[in-house]
Amino acid sequence: MNWRLGGWCALIVFMSTVAYASQLTSGPPPKDVAYQWSSSILGLIQYGVILGILYVITLGLDRRRFLAFRRPTSWKRAAGIAVLILIAVFVVGAAVGQFANPEKEQGLIPQNWDSSKIAPFAAFAFVVVVVAPIVEELQFRGVGYGLLERFGPTAAILLVGISFGLVHGLIAGFPVIAVFGIGLAYLRSRTDSIYPCVLLHASFNAFGLIVGVAS
Repeated sequence: MNWRLGGWCALIVFMSTVAYASQLTSGPPPKDVAYQWSSSILGLIQYGVILGILYVITLGLDRRRFLAFRRPTSWKRAAGIAVLILIAVFVVGAAVGQFANPEKEQGLIPQNWDSSKIAPFAAFAFVVVVVAPIVEELQFRGVGYGLLERFGPTAAILLVGISFGLVHGLIAGFPVIAVFGIGLAYLRSRTDSIYPCVLLHASFNAFGLIVGVAS
């Protein structure tokens, strides 16, 4: 497992370094990210590369077991935990919002609706709501949690959550993303399944897009 964990950690360090370097050296993100075809294309390429790396890291493993491709022990418990996670995220978000704007910092949520660019927006929404949750949950609550679980569930939950926050390259938004990542890892540990994590992640991203467009 050592080389697998080393490979996963190297991926996290690389992604975090690139994300923060871009955050600190670039100007404010463009306001029309959701309406650019390049956003979707680059996103698909990035997630494709990540999937390839995860495939190599999990070579020789029983992926169905290791990645928790199974029904949760209780969907009712999963729903209850999901509600608590969302409450925690919104509370932290409200606290951070007193000093900064995490959504504006990330720049992914459109500030208004542009009906003339519905096609590129639909492609962007597909990447954000479908592709991103699947790949990121495989990367963190799947491979990451599976590799770190040997250090104990608490350590795995915290390390996976913090890593999830770091790769997004946010400063003001880090607490919000980290809390969400920790919550998803806790959901994974308590339900013994990655499926509720993917569903909650997808719902959270979809909610953000809808609110951004509606407002």
